[in-house]
Amino acid sequence: MKLDTIDKLLLGMLQANCKKTTKEYANALGLSTTAVYERIKRLEREGVIANYVALIDKHKASMDFTALCHVKLSQHVKEYVLQFEREVLQLAEVSECYHVSGDYDYILKIHLKDMAAYREFMVTKLTALKNIGSTHSSFVISEVKVSTAITL
Repeated sequence: MKLDTIDKLLLGMLQANCKKTTKEYANALGLSTTAVYERIKRLEREGVIANYVALIDKHKASMDFTALCHVKLSQHVKEYVLQFEREVLQLAEVSECYHVSGDYDYILKIHLKDMAAYREFMVTKLTALKNIGSTHSSFVISEVKVSTAITL
């Protein structure tokens, strides 16, 4: 799908705050409410807008311990890859999982309450998954930049 300048501006506004009214977006863009409504519906229909979510403040929810865990499978074969991916989807603590190149096969972003909760997660859940060869964890000291926005 080809996005024009107005689509890109509208998507930027929606990413910044999707709780505004269509009229507020229309006023900012100099368009009619109907035109903006139709653009949003087209972007949703075409899958450009995949979802609307509420972003939780990790500190206020007491889930501000963030770990990045590198996972290496015992063998990088299709069966193990597909099995790991199915199983990691069931782990609520994992907010992001990336299949990557390099020394490790996956990088997981994990949010928990504290180090004790991370240890419990590792012992009872992650390392209980089949075909994990090794893991390496790093812990976030501070977040320098966090964004869910994609710049178009």
